[in-house]
Amino acid sequence: MLFVYLGTDRKKARDAMSAQIGKLKGYSRVHITDVHSLTDLDAALSGGGMFAQSRAVVLDGVFANEELRGRAIDGLDMMKKSEDVFFVFEEKLDAATKRSIAKYAEKVETFDAAKKAPDNAIFKLRFALEKGDKKTLWVGLMHEYAAGKAPEAVHGFLFWAAKQMVLGSRGETQLKRSRKLLARLAELPHESRRKGFDLEYALERFVLSEV
Repeated sequence: MLFVYLGTDRKKARDAMSAQIGKLKGYSRVHITDVHSLTDLDAALSGGGMFAQSRAVVLDGVFANEELRGRAIDGLDMMKKSEDVFFVFEEKLDAATKRSIAKYAEKVETFDAAKKAPDNAIFKLRFALEKGDKKTLWVGLMHEYAAGKAPEAVHGFLFWAAKQMVLGSRGETQLKRSRKLLARLAELPHESRRKGFDLEYALERFVLSEV
């Protein structure tokens, strides 16, 4: 018999698998992971012998290992018919492998973690830079620092934003301002090193005095 547990929410998937294993009374447990050898996997798939205790065999990440995957796939029919109970745990499987395994499984459960919404806050910096909105740009800068962004990363984004402003400028006045901002941002890291102060501080000064 074969049970399959998949998904990026590893805790929920493992908890569900553990609950199913917990229903088996008197079974010994064998745990094979992707760091085991082909010999270890062969031994786990070969059965415990006529008089051996029934086993719960966990194949943890085995299908993600190139060396072990083929042998595990070859053993699927045996897992389905075995008196032992087999459990497959994988975070992700390609579609073809998932279909192959599902054909032999008693049950396939998937536990995917909720996808985080993309953090688009940094793009507010671009719009604030374009508008010359010091307050919004300052608040955005502090938000990025609080979120753990390195000053180098924030500077890189602002430099990119200034280049987009140059490319999208309409009229001489807008083009002149965009080029000035781009030149100052290009100069900031060198000036920061030359004068011995942090890039974080240099960016703050740039926002307050030059935007």
